[in-house]
Amino acid sequence: MKIKLYDIAHSRAGDKGNTLVLSLIPYRDEDYPLLKEKATAGAVKAHLKGIVAGDIERYELPNLPALQFVCRQALLGGVTTSLAMDTHGKSLSFALLEMWIETD
Repeated sequence: MKIKLYDIAHSRAGDKGNTLVLSLIPYRDEDYPLLKEKATAGAVKAHLKGIVAGDIERYELPNLPALQFVCRQALLGGVTTSLAMDTHGKSLSFALLEMWIETD
């Protein structure tokens, strides 16, 4: 079965210059292992291709539980230099939640 991440998680976004930070937080703690398995840095990079030009690093925060993705070269230069509509990248948190994953 396929689901979108928004079915089991929510997300927050932050920015620093041209770097976007996305968090992925499951609604239920028991969905954290599924997120860890399916929401890899590579899968997120493929999903956000054309948006994130640089590398994506994933950090696991098991005590929360949550995942954090640091996306480099994601904001067309950053708040003070970008002509993008969403210079802070807030809408990209929902773009992440649109990602499809396979469940068992």
